[in-house]
Amino acid sequence: MSAPRFRSLRPVRPAVPEDQSALGELDRATWSTLHAVQPRPQPPYGPFFDDRHPPAEFLVADAVTGTGEVRPAGYIRLARPTPLACNAHVLQIQGLAVADWARRRGVARTLLRASFAEARRLGAGRLTLRVLGHNTAARALYAAEGFAVEGVLPGEFFLGGRYVDDVLMGRPLTL
Repeated sequence: MSAPRFRSLRPVRPAVPEDQSALGELDRATWSTLHAVQPRPQPPYGPFFDDRHPPAEFLVADAVTGTGEVRPAGYIRLARPTPLACNAHVLQIQGLAVADWARRRGVARTLLRASFAEARRLGAGRLTLRVLGHNTAARALYAAEGFAVEGVLPGEFFLGGRYVDDVLMGRPLTL
């Protein structure tokens, strides 16, 4: 199947259970050692949504293709980093994926900005994330959107035959 042409982006929306198949396919299609620390998914694939990853934690960016079809172009996951009450003011981005055919169209930036609004709506005052040190494009995007490096775990992961840093970034939601 050829990649769809990108016509326009719809407003970001909350995920629904019916997104299970499309988001699972998107997640598998975008897997890369540039951002993944888990091995490449292999069939039979588990569900995209489960008890630890409910639809309520995901925002979806749908795109209208050249043929008028509406397809998920990307998603972002916002979750609590810990179950502690003293940490309830913090949300963490625990996944961001954009379909290859929708890249360089502002989808990731749109999802990030929607996550800021959603995090504020949920009462968070701070947003954090972890990004692999060699993912320079993602790090640049995050920095451009107000995230600052708050820590580095040198050589935290061994991926593709080399050690890779785990970079911790955060931003206040008052910007």
